[in-house]
Amino acid sequence: MTRASSTRPATPPQVQSSTVVPVLAFSGIVVSLTQTLMIPLVPKLPELLHARAADAAWAITATLLAAAVATPTIGRLGDMYGKRRMLLFSLGMLVLGSVVCALSDGLAPMVVGRVLQGLSSGVIPLGISIMRDELPPERLGGATALMSASLGVGGALGLPAAAFIAENANWHTLFWVAAALGAVAAVLVTSLVPESQVRTGGRFDLPGAVGLSVALLCLLLVISKGADWGWTGGVTPGLLIAGLVVLAAWGRWELRTPQPLVDLRTTARRQVLLTNIASVVFGFAMFATSLVIPQLLQLPEATGYGLGQSILAAGLVMAPNGLIMMAMAPVSARISRTRGPKVTLMVGALVVAVGYGSSLLMMSSIWQLMIASSIIGAGVGLAYGAMPALVMAAVPVSETAAANSLNTLMRSIGTSLSSSVAGVVLAHMTIELGGAALPSLGGFRVVLGIGAVAALFALLIAAFLPGQPTNRDQELA
Repeated sequence: MTRASSTRPATPPQVQSSTVVPVLAFSGIVVSLTQTLMIPLVPKLPELLHARAADAAWAITATLLAAAVATPTIGRLGDMYGKRRMLLFSLGMLVLGSVVCALSDGLAPMVVGRVLQGLSSGVIPLGISIMRDELPPERLGGATALMSASLGVGGALGLPAAAFIAENANWHTLFWVAAALGAVAAVLVTSLVPESQVRTGGRFDLPGAVGLSVALLCLLLVISKGADWGWTGGVTPGLLIAGLVVLAAWGRWELRTPQPLVDLRTTARRQVLLTNIASVVFGFAMFATSLVIPQLLQLPEATGYGLGQSILAAGLVMAPNGLIMMAMAPVSARISRTRGPKVTLMVGALVVAVGYGSSLLMMSSIWQLMIASSIIGAGVGLAYGAMPALVMAAVPVSETAAANSLNTLMRSIGTSLSSSVAGVVLAHMTIELGGAALPSLGGFRVVLGIGAVAALFALLIAAFLPGQPTNRDQELA
């Protein structure tokens, strides 16, 4: 494996480090906010795009698939050719995709725009990797926790803002706003974020990128579309088999090629492997609340458990979740510094489990759902701050972006699994109201219970991480 051509400066200038963190965090918030913009439009997509409901759903699925393909590839390219360069490329795709969506009135251009937006998904792992290269050690733990939390902040701000714009202006305005914010982020990155001198060089593993992309596309299509297509039909099992076969061939190739897209030997290290597995489970646990609480808030009161709120009100109820995630960033860094990131991850998982447990008992009013959501947000903020520290402590500095991108991909796979499982549960546990089938209270409780179990499983996995912090652990803290 080719090593980095240079190392991180020991003491970056203070002016530089003081501007890098807010600019990168803002970029992460913009990308996360962009992914949230479509939520208020989902029920209206068939009408807006003049398409059948099943076809209109591709406007959502396309972003998921593009993000899965782009995240590990962009991370590796960042390690090889410059993290800021690939960060600017990602923001450029966000701006271009948003403009295409803003000009769209049909399904095909909307899907193209959403694919381009999905290519920006590498911004957060790239930002964390730039921080490792540029920041002094004493600032790195809090900065990476803040960057991880930007995922939740963007969602928290994006949902009510998108709902307000969608209710009071033309829906195209959502995407013009996203394009403007992306352009601002790109200008700030260009002006204030230095290009890292840490590079691996070498030749890009194109066969590895193609193989991983094909495998991920097949498997994520099974996860996201299996319920619609049927689990026993020809398409779903065929894609599953194809994805597993390609994944096995890809793994064999990665172990043999001298400069792999993903260094599987590094990935198989106990700390990296367990952190990535915990990330899948945590992504699953985190997303369950985002699927249940907004629906409970918006279902009609005639169900006996719905609260009859608008999507704007639902967004405002969910907003504290993301803001608390950001508020927990310094707490996460402090626990990691004093106890190690393993303890931080375990505490976060336990808090999330408590949040889900409380949500099972607190479902009858807005304030109860807000408290339960905020507890879950606090746990996610703690855990998401610890994951980059655990990963970066176990990989060479020359592989930082690739390793962080893979970890981000694992979280995304977890959220996709959560969406699929929750969709199946809520589709089969229903009540009839006014001739329509609506998710039942029992269905919501099952999904929340699954979220609690997933959080406890993440706690169990974290317990097997190495107990003592390494030298790099101490540096990250």
